[in-house]
Amino acid sequence: MKRTLPLIAALVSASCVGASSLAASATKEDPAIAAFDRAFAGISNYTCVLHSHEVDGAQTQDRVYRYSFMKPHYLKTVVLSGDGKGSGAVWTGGDRVSAHPGGILSGIHVKINVTDPRLLSLHGVTIPDGLLPGNIDDYGTIPGTLTQIDGGKIGGIDTDRLDLKVADPASNHDITEQVVYFSKSTHWPIRQIMYSGSQIVVDESVNDLKTNVGLTQSDFPF
Repeated sequence: MKRTLPLIAALVSASCVGASSLAASATKEDPAIAAFDRAFAGISNYTCVLHSHEVDGAQTQDRVYRYSFMKPHYLKTVVLSGDGKGSGAVWTGGDRVSAHPGGILSGIHVKINVTDPRLLSLHGVTIPDGLLPGNIDDYGTIPGTLTQIDGGKIGGIDTDRLDLKVADPASNHDITEQVVYFSKSTHWPIRQIMYSGSQIVVDESVNDLKTNVGLTQSDFPF
Protein backbone atom coordinates (compact mmCIF):
# COMPACT_ATOMS: atom_id res chain seq x y z
CA MET A 1 0.00 0.00 0.00
CA LYS A 2 1.07 3.49 0.11
CA ARG A 3 0.21 1.13 2.28
CA THR A 4 3.89 0.48 4.34
CA LEU A 5 2.67 -0.37 6.04
CA PRO A 6 6.76 -1.76 4.65
CA LEU A 7 3.61 1.25 7.20
CA ILE A 8 10.19 6.04 9.95
CA ALA A 9 15.99 15.86 16.32
CA ALA A 10 15.15 14.81 19.55
CA LEU A 11 11.79 13.57 20.74
CA VAL A 12 9.19 16.08 21.81
CA SER A 13 8.73 16.08 25.57
CA ALA A 14 5.69 14.06 26.67
CA SER A 15 4.45 17.10 28.56
CA CYS A 16 4.57 19.34 25.49
CA VAL A 17 1.15 20.74 24.53
CA GLY A 18 0.11 21.45 20.94
CA ALA A 19 1.47 20.37 17.57
CA SER A 20 4.83 20.41 15.86
CA SER A 21 4.54 21.54 12.25
CA LEU A 22 7.19 21.64 9.54
CA ALA A 23 7.77 21.32 5.83
CA ALA A 24 7.41 17.70 4.77
CA SER A 25 10.83 17.74 3.11
CA ALA A 26 12.51 17.99 6.55
CA THR A 27 12.18 14.26 7.22
CA LYS A 28 14.68 13.87 10.03
CA GLU A 29 13.39 16.84 11.98
CA ASP A 30 10.02 15.30 12.81
CA PRO A 31 10.03 13.61 16.23
CA ALA A 32 7.75 10.69 15.31
CA ILE A 33 9.70 9.87 12.14
CA ALA A 34 13.03 10.17 13.94
CA ALA A 35 11.80 7.87 16.71
CA PHE A 36 10.65 5.28 14.18
CA ASP A 37 13.97 5.51 12.33
CA ARG A 38 15.82 4.72 15.55
CA ALA A 39 13.49 1.82 16.35
CA PHE A 40 13.85 0.40 12.83
CA ALA A 41 17.65 0.75 12.95
CA GLY A 42 17.67 -1.54 15.97
CA ILE A 43 16.09 -4.55 14.25
CA SER A 44 17.20 -6.89 11.46
CA ASN A 45 13.80 -8.32 10.48
CA TYR A 46 10.11 -8.11 11.23
CA THR A 47 6.77 -9.77 10.53
CA CYS A 48 3.29 -8.25 10.77
CA VAL A 49 -0.29 -8.65 9.63
CA LEU A 50 -1.69 -5.74 7.63
CA HIS A 51 -5.45 -5.16 7.38
CA SER A 52 -6.11 -3.00 4.32
CA HIS A 53 -9.24 -1.29 2.99
CA GLU A 54 -8.92 0.64 -0.28
CA VAL A 55 -11.39 2.54 -2.42
CA ASP A 56 -10.78 3.85 -5.92
CA GLY A 57 -13.88 5.21 -7.63
CA ALA A 58 -16.42 2.39 -7.77
CA GLN A 59 -13.79 -0.23 -6.82
CA THR A 60 -13.27 -1.46 -3.28
CA GLN A 61 -10.61 -3.88 -2.07
CA ASP A 62 -10.42 -5.43 1.42
CA ARG A 63 -7.46 -7.65 2.14
CA VAL A 64 -5.39 -9.03 5.00
CA TYR A 65 -1.69 -9.52 4.26
CA ARG A 66 1.14 -11.17 6.14
CA TYR A 67 4.43 -9.34 5.65
CA SER A 68 7.86 -10.80 6.38
CA PHE A 69 10.87 -8.51 5.90
CA MET A 70 14.60 -8.94 6.46
CA LYS A 71 17.24 -6.30 5.87
CA PRO A 72 18.49 -5.16 3.51
CA HIS A 73 15.82 -6.01 0.91
CA TYR A 74 14.08 -9.34 1.45
CA LEU A 75 10.29 -9.27 1.47
CA LYS A 76 7.55 -11.89 1.35
CA THR A 77 3.82 -11.14 1.27
CA VAL A 78 0.89 -13.56 1.47
CA VAL A 79 -2.78 -12.61 1.08
CA LEU A 80 -4.48 -14.19 4.10
CA SER A 81 -8.02 -13.12 3.16
CA GLY A 82 -9.85 -11.11 0.57
CA ASP A 83 -9.35 -10.88 -3.18
CA GLY A 84 -6.48 -13.17 -4.19
CA LYS A 85 -6.53 -15.16 -0.95
CA GLY A 86 -3.59 -17.55 -0.81
CA SER A 87 -1.52 -15.71 -3.40
CA GLY A 88 1.90 -14.40 -2.51
CA ALA A 89 5.09 -12.87 -3.75
CA VAL A 90 8.77 -12.63 -2.82
CA TRP A 91 10.99 -9.65 -3.57
CA THR A 92 14.74 -9.71 -3.01
CA GLY A 93 15.63 -6.32 -4.43
CA GLY A 94 15.61 -5.07 -7.99
CA ASP A 95 12.64 -4.85 -10.34
CA ARG A 96 11.40 -8.45 -10.30
CA VAL A 97 9.29 -10.51 -7.91
CA SER A 98 8.57 -14.22 -7.70
CA ALA A 99 4.79 -14.60 -7.46
CA HIS A 100 2.28 -17.44 -7.16
CA PRO A 101 -1.53 -17.40 -7.44
CA GLY A 102 -2.30 -19.52 -4.36
CA GLY A 103 -4.61 -22.49 -3.97
CA ILE A 104 -3.80 -25.59 -5.97
CA LEU A 105 -1.47 -23.47 -8.10
CA SER A 106 0.58 -22.20 -5.16
CA GLY A 107 3.54 -24.30 -6.27
CA ILE A 108 3.77 -22.45 -9.58
CA HIS A 109 6.00 -19.38 -9.25
CA VAL A 110 6.53 -16.87 -12.03
CA LYS A 111 9.03 -14.02 -12.22
CA ILE A 112 7.31 -10.77 -13.16
CA ASN A 113 8.07 -7.07 -13.00
CA VAL A 114 7.42 -5.38 -9.68
CA THR A 115 5.12 -2.89 -11.45
CA ASP A 116 2.98 -5.57 -13.11
CA PRO A 117 -0.68 -4.50 -12.70
CA ARG A 118 -1.48 -7.85 -11.07
CA LEU A 119 0.77 -6.88 -8.15
CA LEU A 120 -0.35 -3.30 -7.62
CA SER A 121 -2.79 -2.02 -5.06
CA LEU A 122 -5.83 -0.07 -6.23
CA HIS A 123 -3.77 3.12 -5.93
CA GLY A 124 -0.78 1.78 -7.80
CA VAL A 125 1.45 0.86 -4.87
CA THR A 126 4.04 -1.86 -5.51
CA ILE A 127 4.86 -4.67 -3.08
CA PRO A 128 8.15 -3.11 -1.85
CA ASP A 129 6.44 0.29 -1.57
CA GLY A 130 4.17 -1.31 1.02
CA LEU A 131 7.02 -1.76 3.48
CA LEU A 132 6.58 0.22 6.69
CA PRO A 133 9.84 2.21 6.40
CA GLY A 134 8.90 3.36 2.90
CA ASN A 135 5.43 4.36 4.06
CA ILE A 136 6.87 6.51 6.82
CA ASP A 137 9.55 8.05 4.62
CA ASP A 138 6.74 9.34 2.38
CA TYR A 139 5.66 11.68 5.15
CA GLY A 140 9.02 13.42 4.98
CA THR A 141 9.47 13.49 1.22
CA ILE A 142 6.02 14.27 -0.23
CA PRO A 143 5.68 18.08 -0.37
CA GLY A 144 3.06 19.47 1.94
CA THR A 145 2.41 20.55 5.52
CA LEU A 146 3.33 18.05 8.22
CA THR A 147 1.86 18.27 11.73
CA GLN A 148 2.36 16.08 14.80
CA ILE A 149 -0.03 15.94 17.76
CA ASP A 150 -1.10 13.46 20.41
CA GLY A 151 -3.15 10.75 18.71
CA GLY A 152 -5.09 9.45 21.70
CA LYS A 153 -5.65 5.71 22.11
CA ILE A 154 -6.11 3.19 19.30
CA GLY A 155 -6.99 -0.29 20.52
CA GLY A 156 -5.85 0.75 23.98
CA ILE A 157 -2.46 1.95 22.70
CA ASP A 158 -1.31 5.53 23.31
CA THR A 159 -0.32 7.10 19.99
CA ASP A 160 1.31 10.05 18.26
CA ARG A 161 -0.52 11.33 15.18
CA LEU A 162 1.33 12.56 12.10
CA ASP A 163 -0.79 14.43 9.54
CA LEU A 164 0.42 15.36 6.05
CA LYS A 165 -1.69 17.74 3.99
CA VAL A 166 -0.40 17.13 0.48
CA ALA A 167 0.59 20.14 -1.63
CA ASP A 168 -0.02 18.45 -5.00
CA PRO A 169 -2.53 15.58 -4.75
CA ALA A 170 -2.34 14.96 -8.53
CA SER A 171 1.24 13.74 -8.06
CA ASN A 172 0.23 11.59 -5.08
CA HIS A 173 -2.46 9.30 -6.53
CA ASP A 174 -5.02 12.06 -5.77
CA ILE A 175 -4.39 11.64 -2.03
CA THR A 176 -5.04 15.03 -0.42
CA GLU A 177 -4.23 14.11 3.17
CA GLN A 178 -2.62 11.14 4.90
CA VAL A 179 -2.45 10.37 8.59
CA VAL A 180 -0.35 7.82 10.46
CA TYR A 181 -0.55 6.83 14.12
CA PHE A 182 2.55 5.60 15.99
CA SER A 183 2.61 3.63 19.20
CA LYS A 184 4.19 5.86 21.85
CA SER A 185 5.84 2.84 23.47
CA THR A 186 7.34 1.14 20.40
CA HIS A 187 7.37 4.09 17.93
CA TRP A 188 6.17 1.75 15.16
CA PRO A 189 3.14 2.73 13.03
CA ILE A 190 -0.11 0.98 13.91
CA ARG A 191 -2.63 2.68 11.60
CA GLN A 192 -2.64 4.78 8.45
CA ILE A 193 -5.59 6.61 6.87
CA MET A 194 -5.55 8.41 3.52
CA TYR A 195 -8.12 10.82 2.13
CA SER A 196 -9.12 12.07 -1.28
CA GLY A 197 -11.04 15.17 -0.28
CA SER A 198 -13.42 14.05 2.48
CA GLN A 199 -13.46 10.38 1.40
CA ILE A 200 -11.30 7.77 3.10
CA VAL A 201 -9.62 5.86 0.28
CA VAL A 202 -7.04 3.90 2.29
CA ASP A 203 -7.40 2.56 5.83
CA GLU A 204 -4.65 0.24 7.04
CA SER A 205 -3.94 -1.29 10.44
CA VAL A 206 -0.72 -3.03 11.47
CA ASN A 207 -1.26 -5.98 13.79
CA ASP A 208 0.81 -8.73 15.41
CA LEU A 209 4.10 -6.90 14.78
CA LYS A 210 7.11 -8.98 15.78
CA THR A 211 10.74 -7.95 15.40
CA ASN A 212 14.00 -9.92 15.25
CA VAL A 213 12.18 -13.22 14.80
CA GLY A 214 15.17 -15.01 13.26
CA LEU A 215 14.32 -14.83 9.56
CA THR A 216 16.97 -16.06 7.11
CA GLN A 217 17.36 -15.91 3.33
CA SER A 218 15.77 -19.36 3.10
CA ASP A 219 12.50 -17.75 4.21
CA PHE A 220 12.43 -15.78 0.94
CA PRO A 221 12.50 -18.35 -1.89
CA PHE A 222 12.98 -16.63 -5.21
